[in-house]
Amino acid sequence: MRHWLEYVAVRCLVAIIAVMPAPLIIPCGRALGRMWYAVDRSRRRIADANLAAAFPLRSAAERRTIGRSAFAHFVAQALETLKFSTLTPERKLARVEVQGDDHVRFAYAQKKGVLFITGHFGFWELHAIAHPLLFEPIGLLARALDNARINELLGQVRQCTGNTVIYRQGSIRRVMRMLQDEHGVAVLIDQHIHGPDAVYVEFFERRAATASAVAALALRTGSPVVPVFALPLGKGRYRLIYEHPVQPPAEAATDDIAIREFTQRCTDVLEMYVRRHPDLWLWMHRRWRGEDDAPPVDADRLT
Repeated sequence: MRHWLEYVAVRCLVAIIAVMPAPLIIPCGRALGRMWYAVDRSRRRIADANLAAAFPLRSAAERRTIGRSAFAHFVAQALETLKFSTLTPERKLARVEVQGDDHVRFAYAQKKGVLFITGHFGFWELHAIAHPLLFEPIGLLARALDNARINELLGQVRQCTGNTVIYRQGSIRRVMRMLQDEHGVAVLIDQHIHGPDAVYVEFFERRAATASAVAALALRTGSPVVPVFALPLGKGRYRLIYEHPVQPPAEAATDDIAIREFTQRCTDVLEMYVRRHPDLWLWMHRRWRGEDDAPPVDADRLT
């Protein structure tokens, strides 16, 4: 019953957003996000602790401002993504500008598939929707939501321009197949992961358990790894940034060292963007867990 009520609520929200004037989406989303910040003490405490550790030299007031803005941003970007998905292809393209498209063409030209990496940063879902209109559809590696009906609805949004959602169970084979067919796959690299597939790297000078799959796939297939980010420009426009491909480690490195070094390099690019725009990242997520029990990162081997 709870899942059904959640689904009905989301369907109503989607219907409202479809007819709401575009200039109202972001302000309404930010207002709802600030309300979320005010009432969700648990998530607020997580964000405050993460920001204090990441920016110890900033005042508590500055960190609270960043945290409040991050909550506001995440609701606003969710509503904006829903609105963006309802637009015609021509109107979608009119709202974006591209930086680094030559990096994408170069990566595809190698004919080994492309791994696009990003985090829960900026307007990552909107970027994924726009990508097929600029280049070609890609696979989106994602975790299925607990609510199957809402998960299906979200899948429709993500696939509205031809993308394919790849859920994690049995995902490696599907990802490998897409790379072998010279297609692209997008992966989020900024969530905590546990188990044998985790590798500990430095993120904001703290050890963070990170998925090793991107590095392992890149080293195995030779697929270029291209970091991507979507930044707001104001007035409903966005800059879609494709960075230089992340350079793989030296061939002489052992598998474990190479995977850790490659994962660190990918994480460093994400951290650079989060430091520039801290209000656009997911501070309310428990990114760092049990780092005191993590094996030490050998800094000399990561330079």
